[in-house]
Amino acid sequence: MNDTNKLSIDDLRIPLKPYAKHELRRAVWQIVDTYVPYFGLWGLLIYLLKNAAPFFVIFPLIILAALFLVRIFIIFHDCTHGSFFASRRANTILGYVSGFLTFTPFTYWQHNHLVHHGTYANLDKRGVGDLWTLTVKEYRELAPAQRLAYRLYRNPIIFLGIGPGYTFLITQRFLHKWEGIHERLSAMVTNVAIVMIVAIASLTIGIKSYLMIQIPIMLIAGAVGVWLFYIQHQFEGVYWAHQDEWDPAMAAMNGSSYYKLPKVFQWFTCSIGLHHVHHVLPRIPNYRLQECYDSSPEMQKVQALSFFKSLKSLKLNLWDENQQKLVSFASLNS
Repeated sequence: MNDTNKLSIDDLRIPLKPYAKHELRRAVWQIVDTYVPYFGLWGLLIYLLKNAAPFFVIFPLIILAALFLVRIFIIFHDCTHGSFFASRRANTILGYVSGFLTFTPFTYWQHNHLVHHGTYANLDKRGVGDLWTLTVKEYRELAPAQRLAYRLYRNPIIFLGIGPGYTFLITQRFLHKWEGIHERLSAMVTNVAIVMIVAIASLTIGIKSYLMIQIPIMLIAGAVGVWLFYIQHQFEGVYWAHQDEWDPAMAAMNGSSYYKLPKVFQWFTCSIGLHHVHHVLPRIPNYRLQECYDSSPEMQKVQALSFFKSLKSLKLNLWDENQQKLVSFASLNS
């Protein structure tokens, strides 16, 4: 764990502020090298389906398109922070368009995500924009049926297999009365846009072809996205604390991971693995995260989390307040 006790969140942010500047050229190029290939892959997949291409030809392209959709979602994420463009209107427009493609209402998700930024790693403010995480004490106090529900929720088959489809295809379609008018409106606009896309697809390529492409792309991209979100705040050595002890500097540096991926996957994920940098200063555009990290000795103090080491996090399901760490279900019997 990196020791940031002597530094406040403002101390950490000061040297990073030069990187919280938008670059129109880089932003535009990122749109070109992301959205153009994504739509190009859609065109190629439609052609291959119409010509009865074999599965082993189509499926790798589905995976590639899903990776581009992950990249689109992270650009969408930047727009929610107002960090992609200098213009608030431009961020909102691109955010909505990206939301149509990822089936995610822009303002609705923006609200929940900003709440997440103010509450992550805080044991007293769990529940908005994060994964369901219980303490050992809370888990032991549950009824057997509730324990089973929690175990199922934390099962990788559920939260990486069924969960993404349920979230992106179903739950984000509904308007919740407890949300504000702007959040509900964004959900309504996104739903209308999705209906229009499906209608146009039905009249052109056919609903069957559309679903054969859209559904697997969404499920694969959703699984990758949920995994990234999971590993950003659920890993061995992660920091959590109650409100009276919660420190934003510790939360940013020790409650968020530095997920070091191979360069090709870092490109597809827009360097979001540098998540501790993002949480220190969310206004840094994704296309400047790496250079920010490279220039900051303080950011480099965080230990990198490799892909293979990150897989161990799948067994960490509960926060043990006595040991101040995440533990497995199996550890309860030891």
